[in-house]
Amino acid sequence: MKISRKKKNIYLEPITGMPQIVIEFNRQLIAQYHLSIDEINKIINTAFAGKSTGLVYEEEKRFDLVVKLDKNKRENLEDVKNLLIPNSNGTQIPLSLLANVSIKDGPNQIQREDAKRRIVVGFNVKNRDVQSIVQELKQKVETQMDFSPGYFVTYGGAFENLNKAKKRLMIAVPIALVLIFILLFFAFKSVKQGLLIYTAIPLSAIGGILFLAMRGMPFSISAGIGFIALFGVAVLNGIVLVAEFNSLKERKVKNLNLIVLRAGKNRLRPVLMTAFVASLGFLPMALSNGAGAEVQRPLATVVIGGLIIATFLTLFLLPILYILFERNNKPKVNLLSILFIAGATLTMNKVGAQTPIPLQSAIDSALQNNLEVKNQKLLTEYQSKLLNSYDIPQTVISGEYGQINSYYKDSKFGISQTISFPQVYSKQNALSDAKYQGSIINTHLKEAELIKQVSEVFFDIVYMREKRQILIQYDSLFGEFINKTKLKFNSGDANILEVYTAETQKNEISIQLKQLKYDMEVKELEFELLLNTRNPYIPQQEKPLLGISIGLDSMSFENHPLLKYLNLEKSISQLKTQVEKSKLLPSIFLGYNSTSMVGTGADNILYSSSKRFNSIQFGLGLPLFYGHQQAIIRSSTIQEKVSENNYQMELRNKTFEYQQELKKYIMLNDMVRYFEDTALLQAKTINETADKKFFTGDINYLEWLLLSNNATMIKTNYINAKRELNFTTIKINYLINFN
Repeated sequence: MKISRKKKNIYLEPITGMPQIVIEFNRQLIAQYHLSIDEINKIINTAFAGKSTGLVYEEEKRFDLVVKLDKNKRENLEDVKNLLIPNSNGTQIPLSLLANVSIKDGPNQIQREDAKRRIVVGFNVKNRDVQSIVQELKQKVETQMDFSPGYFVTYGGAFENLNKAKKRLMIAVPIALVLIFILLFFAFKSVKQGLLIYTAIPLSAIGGILFLAMRGMPFSISAGIGFIALFGVAVLNGIVLVAEFNSLKERKVKNLNLIVLRAGKNRLRPVLMTAFVASLGFLPMALSNGAGAEVQRPLATVVIGGLIIATFLTLFLLPILYILFERNNKPKVNLLSILFIAGATLTMNKVGAQTPIPLQSAIDSALQNNLEVKNQKLLTEYQSKLLNSYDIPQTVISGEYGQINSYYKDSKFGISQTISFPQVYSKQNALSDAKYQGSIINTHLKEAELIKQVSEVFFDIVYMREKRQILIQYDSLFGEFINKTKLKFNSGDANILEVYTAETQKNEISIQLKQLKYDMEVKELEFELLLNTRNPYIPQQEKPLLGISIGLDSMSFENHPLLKYLNLEKSISQLKTQVEKSKLLPSIFLGYNSTSMVGTGADNILYSSSKRFNSIQFGLGLPLFYGHQQAIIRSSTIQEKVSENNYQMELRNKTFEYQQELKKYIMLNDMVRYFEDTALLQAKTINETADKKFFTGDINYLEWLLLSNNATMIKTNYINAKRELNFTTIKINYLINFN
């Protein structure tokens, strides 16, 4: 593993290398001489380490009497080898005959931590931060070193201290910032001015980071401490300036520009002294190269750089921010009023800015955006994904190992597949295709129903707008009538009953207008929901009445989406029956096996496990127990009859509904023509004549009210007839649109 040049003075903790005398006993020889290892160890220990054999008294003192070889007899390896070991027979045998005595390197030291052995590899870091070099080291250890089980690497020293210090800084820095703001608040009794001075902190942080980058210094704990010191000193400049701003303001200086200029001129020297005194005080630390320079330089660099940048930025930005804060503070009421008026104007514009939309455009928008139609199209796409897909059972892959053929262990591998007769898959595919066609028809049905709903809501809103015009017209008429009645009452030509009756009629019209407004808002929301748009569209009526092409009294409705869908349901029921019948056909089973046969075969030849014997399988699955399947087929046959009945019933309903709506259309069309040709003109004449005769005194109030209500009823009946005619036309178009 390559070691970065930033690592210096690498130290590896020694764990071996201590020379030791190692005695390896020959147990067979020791047994031949009738000795034991315990006896030999005691003799060696006594000879070289000594053994207490008694006590020596010197007055009141007591000492152990230790017996061991003379010093010159225990200086080298030969003394150990020549040590004589006596046996029970009195024979003395050299230790070299009983054991192999040699000098070998043994453990130098064994260090433990957390009940585990550890080895320390240390190095110093130069011209680089500890964190990045440890990250590089981690990457190389993970990719280039492979430890035995039980071995792992931990990183300590300065890196460990750095992580601990970071955790403390994550607590200390926010606390320092909060305390600075609290002190500023208590000093100026203003959150706004506290925040204004607080802007010096990010400005000073910019300078500290910039100077660290210029000097090529990484972020360290000392740099973090420097930022804390920097934040405290940096706010002093803001305190000096804001205090002068407030002082000039208290002296009745009104011009903000003049306050800023005077304060800057008066406090320029204190601001510069605050910054440069602290900077010059840290300058020797920033340039130091002696002991502790690694700690001093980052701290001093942060403070100096932060104060220099913060001072100049504060002198320019703080006055600008002060002017903005004070100017925004003066017209508070006017600003709120402006915002309120603007918001109200925008709201009114939004409410009033309803975009007119003709019927066909509304239908096109609904067909494109309506979620129900979109979902049905997605269901159609879902059915299309199921086309030409066959439900074939899973392929089975099996294996065996053991005493399959004989005492010997053999292996066997096989693959098998079960499939139905092709007729089953063709019927299933036909059923999937029918369901897909049904989904397409259902989409057309949803679109037809949506067109019908949009058209009905469209003309409902048109009807309500016409009704509102009639009510507004009569509301103004009764208002004018009330004024004239009051004049006649004051002159004695009318009684109080006429005044009260007129006011009651006007109040009833006002209630109807409010109810109509609510109904229109509900219908407009329904219109917006059908179109699935947030734009406030309003129906734009191009023609007062819809048109249709009236044909014969009896028509064919087989092409209507609902009837086409029901007709397809018959086919789907028949296909389901065919699919269920096809399940009575046998299923086909195919398989292939490969096995070994260890031992003597039928041909008296000895085979090993490398020889493979192959076979194929073929079978038919016969539905011998088909009672349940026959029940399913019978129930499916009944479903065919139900589908046929549903189709015939809906066909009759559609024919009856069409004939009914056609007769209703003819009747309503004649009624609308009557109103347009005769009744509306008569209503206009009734109104004009009744007004003239009432104010000339030819008729009384009750007669005028009866005539006016009659004329209003004619107009109301006309718009009601138009609404019913349009609704009938919509239903007829819904029924014959697909012929």
